[in-house]
Amino acid sequence: MKSLAELEAIKQKAKADLAARTDGGRKVVVGMATCGIAAGARPVMNAMVEELRTRNINDIAVTMTGCIGVCRLEPIVEVIEENGDKVTYVKMDQAKARRVVVEHLINGQVCQDLTIGAVEAEAKKG
Repeated sequence: MKSLAELEAIKQKAKADLAARTDGGRKVVVGMATCGIAAGARPVMNAMVEELRTRNINDIAVTMTGCIGVCRLEPIVEVIEENGDKVTYVKMDQAKARRVVVEHLINGQVCQDLTIGAVEAEAKKG
């Protein structure tokens, strides 16, 4: 860095990156306690942020939280709509995260097979 202009450019980029994670009415919350991180939550969160940024979507907040309470189903991602409705996705990976962005966040179709209800129902069968 050789000038104040370069410093300002870095600052603006950092603000834009942060805005991609925090602005907007709808929220995506990723469980980032030790259990979530160990199960791969960080790459899941990064994939969601990158997919939203690639598609130039800036009105959905991507944030992190501590333990959601179902460690055996980590990584866990919750999508919270503006009206408070919540969908909980479990056993996430980067591909599933990108799918949730496209199908749920962009096209409004919940990925039922990735939800906690679907996974719990399947576990009861088997």
